[in-house]
Amino acid sequence: MLAADPGASIAAIAAEAGVDRRTVYRRFPSREELLAAIYAARLEAVEQAIADARLREAPVTVALHRYVENIIEVNRTWPVDLARMLADEESRKRRDASVAEVDTFLQRATGEGLLRADLPQGWVAALLPEIMRLVARQVPDLAAGPAADLVVDTLLRGIGSP
Repeated sequence: MLAADPGASIAAIAAEAGVDRRTVYRRFPSREELLAAIYAARLEAVEQAIADARLREAPVTVALHRYVENIIEVNRTWPVDLARMLADEESRKRRDASVAEVDTFLQRATGEGLLRADLPQGWVAALLPEIMRLVARQVPDLAAGPAADLVVDTLLRGIGSP
């Protein structure tokens, strides 16, 4: 709900969850605490997705596909407003650590020849999350595995005619 309407009231969130708003307030005394819990859950899911992908150990193509598939699931499960999430300093620090881990992996992928080395600095790191978010939102009925296939193919081969 908050992804669709960041201003959704606690009463509306409670109704959507099938509980009374007092139940929500017992667990989260304020809207800010509810948002902090949602952001923490998303960040934990991202961190787990990165760990599961084994970005440092697995073969680059395997790690890339695993990472993309995992992040598509995270984006679908936790579709939060990233700008609001990153306004929180602790969330931003955790997210920056995850970004650094992925950047290191992308450098490895470039060094191993999977990604072009002649692209502007940071281009792939900026493009990959956007493609993953787009697929997660625009093709919601496509399972995460085939969605990851689409993202990886688009990233590695582009959209031009072969």
